[in-house]
Amino acid sequence: MTVIVIGSANQDYIVQLEHAPALGETVLAKSLRKQPGGKGANQAVAASRAGAEVVFVGCVGDDDDGALVLRQLRSEGVDTSEVEVVGSQPTGLALVYVFEDGENSIAVIPGANGAVPASRAARVIRRLAGPNTVVVTQGEVSHEVIEAAISTARSTGARPILNLAPYSVVERDVLALCDPLVVNENEASALLGTRVDDLGSAKLAAASLARLARSVVITIGSAGAVWAEGDALGHVPVPVVDAVVDSTGAGDAFVGALSTLLSEGATLPRAVEVGVRAGSFAVTRLGAQSSYPMREDIGFSVDEGRERVNRRYTMPVAQE
Repeated sequence: MTVIVIGSANQDYIVQLEHAPALGETVLAKSLRKQPGGKGANQAVAASRAGAEVVFVGCVGDDDDGALVLRQLRSEGVDTSEVEVVGSQPTGLALVYVFEDGENSIAVIPGANGAVPASRAARVIRRLAGPNTVVVTQGEVSHEVIEAAISTARSTGARPILNLAPYSVVERDVLALCDPLVVNENEASALLGTRVDDLGSAKLAAASLARLARSVVITIGSAGAVWAEGDALGHVPVPVVDAVVDSTGAGDAFVGALSTLLSEGATLPRAVEVGVRAGSFAVTRLGAQSSYPMREDIGFSVDEGRERVNRRYTMPVAQE
């Protein structure tokens, strides 16, 4: 039960503000924190904390930020033997602005993430892939890497997951292999050319996207997530949380837990349910990787593909 994550690794600079500054406005920040991030590294940590054996494929710069990112991944039990240290680019960097309501805005400087080679991704997948292997990639690497990861995963019997964040145009024959394709409302809107901004429109979008991919999941923030697989469609609401502190990286917590459950043989609806719990846990804490739950924090285990869920976190899965 292996999860191979091919993606970005950044150093995050998290700035807490009361509100977003208007054009020309200067505001005083409440605090600044520096910690590892990047969608790929985040999802690798989230999957490892959920119980998966995780191999991370990526690139960092030959600098202090890169060394810190690698130390953090290793401390989380992630195999970093396939991470390349490059001297031509600095480690990726993200400026994360967190506001009092828990929302955020992020600017990413890709740096070394653009140097991830498609050939390395394909080679690692061919070497490690098996029937219980899940391959995860995201939109923070090149199209060549995305295509190589998804197509090689499918050809070797692994299960390919594409988190198309941030959105970019991907060939339809690549989308057709994704199981699932994971997007949020904005990314679903860009894919379909229609507005997706609430539960009803997300259900319609999921049904449409399920005709493009083998399965699809649309995360819809505080409304949870919608999934579609063939003709089946369902919605998983979020559990009640005390307070939303920071939504940074919550989607990555979702994808990491989802991929772990799928590698263990869970059904897509059940994997989405646990992913929603992981994302909901993450928003109650500041930062990305540091906010992710351990397996016991969200109270689940797997028994023949069915999770025994801690009553405190149990929620219904509504299916249409």
